[in-house]
Amino acid sequence: MKLVFLDTKTMGDIPNLHLLDKFGDVAYYQTTNPDQTLERVKEADIIITNKVVVDRRIIEQAKNLKLICVSATGTNNVDKEAAQERGIPVKNAADYSTYSVAQATFSLLLHLLNKVYYFDGYVKSGGYSQTDIFTHFGRTFWEINGKRFGIIGLGNIGRQVAKIADAFGAEVVYYSASGRNTDQPYLRLELDEFLQTCDIVSIHAPLNEYTANLINYDRLRLMKKSAILLNAGRGGIIHEADLARALNEDLIAAAGIDVYEKEPIALQNPLLQVKNKEKLALTPHFAWASIEARTLLMDIVGRNIQAFLKEEK
Repeated sequence: MKLVFLDTKTMGDIPNLHLLDKFGDVAYYQTTNPDQTLERVKEADIIITNKVVVDRRIIEQAKNLKLICVSATGTNNVDKEAAQERGIPVKNAADYSTYSVAQATFSLLLHLLNKVYYFDGYVKSGGYSQTDIFTHFGRTFWEINGKRFGIIGLGNIGRQVAKIADAFGAEVVYYSASGRNTDQPYLRLELDEFLQTCDIVSIHAPLNEYTANLINYDRLRLMKKSAILLNAGRGGIIHEADLARALNEDLIAAAGIDVYEKEPIALQNPLLQVKNKEKLALTPHFAWASIEARTLLMDIVGRNIQAFLKEEK
């Protein structure tokens, strides 16, 4: 059995990367450019990819191909129709990053809200040593307790975020972009009321026809001036130029963004030009990537291959 992992760099340094070795002869590539893909997989029985595109041309010419494993949840980089025509299963991985994304969401929120970076700098600069009182009021912050915490995308991750918000004492509400997610233990609001009344809005939805550019300038104008907006879902749900404009115009207090329409983020992205840098926390699509989440993801890929081979036998 010949296996090819096309982009191991997307997994980072994890302890179980080589668990695939038990299934056969494995070729590991850190990255793969589009013009390298066919040559690398043309003899493969199993392809593992995170972001490398496996299109119809590749699927049709990889004559030994029996299984495509995506080391992620989304499978939009694989031509599933072409795979189906050849009877090749496409297996993804789900629910491996719930706790990692939820934790990172609150790290963004608390960074913006509690401004530890400022107070840490104040102490380390010697400013605190020279004051004549025991405390310092250089930045104001407010409590999550008692505030309305709104979630867009109440799947596994959204529900975990809701649990943590509930533990902080927030009132959790949600908006269903598709309108189909109605059976939840939280108050469901229509979008205008949701945006107008939430103190914190946290996005954990997929990018689809319901969510593309959902948060644009007109909708940002509906939000409280004290509100904080977070996106650890998918880039493209927030219109990035509109968010930069809203921050520059003080329409909302702050935003924490982990995902972008184009990744890596373009140097010309308007979010990088926001005037008041303290109003914006930007992270490089890292929220999913705790060491535990990446290790579990690799385990799931292994389980998918094991189940396929067992079924074949």
